[in-house]
Amino acid sequence: RSMAPFATLHVAPEDLVEETVDAVEGAKQQGLLTIQVLMVTEELLMIKVRRGKGLIDPSHKHDDHESVATLISGRMRNRIGDQEFISEAGSVWRHPPGVIHSSEALEDCVQIEVKRPGRKTWT
Repeated sequence: RSMAPFATLHVAPEDLVEETVDAVEGAKQQGLLTIQVLMVTEELLMIKVRRGKGLIDPSHKHDDHESVATLISGRMRNRIGDQEFISEAGSVWRHPPGVIHSSEALEDCVQIEVKRPGRKTWT
């Protein structure tokens, strides 16, 4: 699950690879989800996540890291623990380690997420 740190200090947009995701933490995605790995260091992983309208990210948790994310565009419903939020462009949220969370893309969405320590949670 750990990812090797990038040897480079800079990544050009044309060098980023977008991959389609089938599952996160073993939970199969229900809709279109893609991820671009933006940067990996010894301490963190930064990704760009695209969610197609209607995507349901089923309930799951991450026991070995925390995540902080911000929505760049779109609207989504986030459930974190026993709380629910409607996130819009500019919203910021976090997933503490071990806390169950899920989401639903109410529109096409783009988010930036940072995981610490960096862990690859998707297949």
